[in-house]
Amino acid sequence: MSRTVTAFITATILAFGASLVAQTTVPEMAFDTTADLLRTPNDIYVGEVAGVGANSKGQIFVYTRTGHPYATLGDNRTFSRGGSRLFQFDQNGKFVRELGQDVYGFNSAIGLRVDPQDNVWTIDAAANQVVKFDPDGRIALVLGRKPEVIAVRPPQPGAGRGGAPGAAPGGGRGGGRGGPPGPPGSGTPGSSFSRPADVAWDRAGNIYVADGIGTNNRVAKFDKEGAFLKHWGSTGSGPGQFNGVKALAIDNQGSVYIADMGNKRIQVFDAEGTFKSVFTNIGTPLAMCITRGSPQYLYISHAGDEDGMEEAAIYKVQLDGKVVGKFGSAGKLPKEFGLANSLDCRSETELLIGEMTNWRVQKVTLKR
Repeated sequence: MSRTVTAFITATILAFGASLVAQTTVPEMAFDTTADLLRTPNDIYVGEVAGVGANSKGQIFVYTRTGHPYATLGDNRTFSRGGSRLFQFDQNGKFVRELGQDVYGFNSAIGLRVDPQDNVWTIDAAANQVVKFDPDGRIALVLGRKPEVIAVRPPQPGAGRGGAPGAAPGGGRGGGRGGPPGPPGSGTPGSSFSRPADVAWDRAGNIYVADGIGTNNRVAKFDKEGAFLKHWGSTGSGPGQFNGVKALAIDNQGSVYIADMGNKRIQVFDAEGTFKSVFTNIGTPLAMCITRGSPQYLYISHAGDEDGMEEAAIYKVQLDGKVVGKFGSAGKLPKEFGLANSLDCRSETELLIGEMTNWRVQKVTLKR
């Protein structure tokens, strides 16, 4: 498990007290699971599953922390890579191929999403990048840039990382290109991410990035071509403030649901970042997905300790925040979860759940 995520969850628990007591009035949902879903060749291994998703054909994609990380020194920058890998499986979990071998942005996987057009998006916390692969496995878009390890040139007045005007060192606070600094965690306009954690899209194809679990606490919005549009959020506990922007989901009406992990809540905004509502009855939200049918539901994974081994559950939630059911518990056996960091729910009754500490993907079928 990533030291960053472990430290973040530990700090969350210390800051906000013991884990939320399970709601006794929430009905338990019956479910079946396939815990040995993925089958790989003898020389390929699945490690910590940071992200899992399926496309319209049922093919499964897994972004996992496994491999042989290393660093090389270039003329003016140090390049680290190889700490994560992207695998494709068929509908039955049989290994098909690896995508993006030796990709510059594969360092420390934190999430994966498959969009409605079957593009696969990887989110990497160490590379500070979101990478889009088209259905054929070609790289189609890159958002973000690795932090500079070796200074390329002396910093200029009003310049941050790499000398970009207005850029804040480490992707932290900054009010605008060349403008005064904004509130802590408000970030720099553009794709200067600080450990991004998730990505989502609205019906127009606009891209929303959860940024993140580093020094930023914001949501950044881009158009479908990757041009920056706007961002919102800063560090805190008030409306429109966050303590760890961990997951995103967007409903059919364009409302943006944000898992505010450190504050143990889900905040809801419109597409322009205007605060709409909040609900807090879902424990510590680690991952989230939204169903595609009507009515839509949110599934939200809760981890009550840094390894997800003492308290865990997955909640089914109406869009108004009412919890209608929950399932699962902490552990290593089938039907138990160890830090469920990724959820994929293309239907109301079938989910893919990627676990960090158990190094696996479980396919869950809920019983009505």
